[in-house]
Amino acid sequence: MSQVKRIGVLTGGGDAPGLNPAIKGLVYRSSDHDISVVGLYDGWRSLLDPAPEALALDREMVRRWDRDGGTNLGSSRTNPFRTTNEAGERVDRSAEVFENIERLGLDAIVVCGGEDTLGVAARLSEKGVPVVGVPKTIDKDLAGTDYTLGFDTALRNVTDVIERSRTPAGSHGWVQIVEVMGRHAGHLALWSGVAGGAHLILIPEHPFRYEKVFQHLRARLGDTTGITRDPLRPRYSVVVIAEGAYAEDGELVTIDDRHDAFGHARLGGIGEVLARRIMSETPYEARAAMLGHPQRGGAPSPVDRLMGLMFGARAADAVAAGDFGKMVSARGIAPACDLSLVAIEGVLGKINIVDVERYYDAERYHLKHIGM
Repeated sequence: MSQVKRIGVLTGGGDAPGLNPAIKGLVYRSSDHDISVVGLYDGWRSLLDPAPEALALDREMVRRWDRDGGTNLGSSRTNPFRTTNEAGERVDRSAEVFENIERLGLDAIVVCGGEDTLGVAARLSEKGVPVVGVPKTIDKDLAGTDYTLGFDTALRNVTDVIERSRTPAGSHGWVQIVEVMGRHAGHLALWSGVAGGAHLILIPEHPFRYEKVFQHLRARLGDTTGITRDPLRPRYSVVVIAEGAYAEDGELVTIDDRHDAFGHARLGGIGEVLARRIMSETPYEARAAMLGHPQRGGAPSPVDRLMGLMFGARAADAVAAGDFGKMVSARGIAPACDLSLVAIEGVLGKINIVDVERYYDAERYHLKHIGM
């Protein structure tokens, strides 16, 4: 019989489809272990509140949660080790987390998040907090697991937009640029670009050259404005670019100069930069669309529902066994996958990036062996 009787669960960082199924899986399996679960609102922020609130979660409460996108518990990018005080200074408030864990009577915490959220969990684990992690990020850049919650749904969402972009681009003879998320890793850009029929795909793992992009466009569209009467020549081109992609002679493009509590700049705008360069240095019209947060919106796909339920249940088993300081890891993807536990500390600082040698054609800026 488990010595753990009451646990908290929180979701941190960007929302992702699959989080609510994970909470449902956790609650259902925890009830089998006679462990009660409470939801902590808005990520780590909840444990910095002088009067923290917790939502009692049972089977009836979460019965339909696996159908919901986002996170019903809310999220934030709060970092207890680096919060801003009234004077605008960054201070360590992690001691308050310990106080609130005791105040709420929690024996352990299940943390659903990416590297930043799990990084906080690892530091708290070192200080004695019993934690278990569940991997979540639509970028799929977390090491130690083949799958992270949210990726499949985001892949479907982005692929749909890319496909829809081809219609106006073809009608007007545009170069349509679709900018998608992906700070360090280009998994989402690469695979959605291939699935959506993009002509070029630019990812953070391999800096691109503007002149090579222009050469590829000329080879596809010819030297005209992109409007052609030749039925055998394409009238348009779709370019997918990750927000973290950058040119060999350039740098990361950011929305502004602000940084979050984990020190990350707000990326965005490389698609518009590329569009302007195309229009100024080639005869083609170009349009840029930055998809932003809707790409991770909507109900979770079947894969994210299944993976979420399985991740949550495995996390509950780890809690019941007292196997703390670990993250649930998947080898393969549902329904054919194996789950295990890996040390949270061991996955931090080891970003899972696209294997360029295996998958990416750096000369063609595309997936190897696929031509469009």
